[in-house]
Amino acid sequence: QVQLVESGGGLVQPGGSLKLSCAGSGFDMEDYAIAWSRQAPGKRREGVAAISGGDGGTVYTDAVKGRSAIVAVNAKNTVHLQIDNLKPEDTGVYYCHADRLSPLLTMEKLIASQYRGQGTLVIVSS
Repeated sequence: QVQLVESGGGLVQPGGSLKLSCAGSGFDMEDYAIAWSRQAPGKRREGVAAISGGDGGTVYTDAVKGRSAIVAVNAKNTVHLQIDNLKPEDTGVYYCHADRLSPLLTMEKLIASQYRGQGTLVIVSS
């Protein structure tokens, strides 16, 4: 059974940094892609970053590109997402998603996967 558990959220001042972690179990990371999404109050969920557990390829949404990094530690079935220079618009509940690698897998499909964690809240505010 695939399970995902997020951690690392909290209250951060603008300009600060945060490292989120997603601990997975019940699957082999090398066969899956992992994504982070976020949902702000009143807004639809958006994909933030994703990584292939197979070849390590990554994608980022434009909103965080250049100030974030997603890293997979396959041996621990864990994926980390660090975001630097946090902005108030980064506030939201951050979710971890997993799905089997496939040539047809996109960010949209990945964040709609049945495998999703419970989320961790990030608040960027002074």
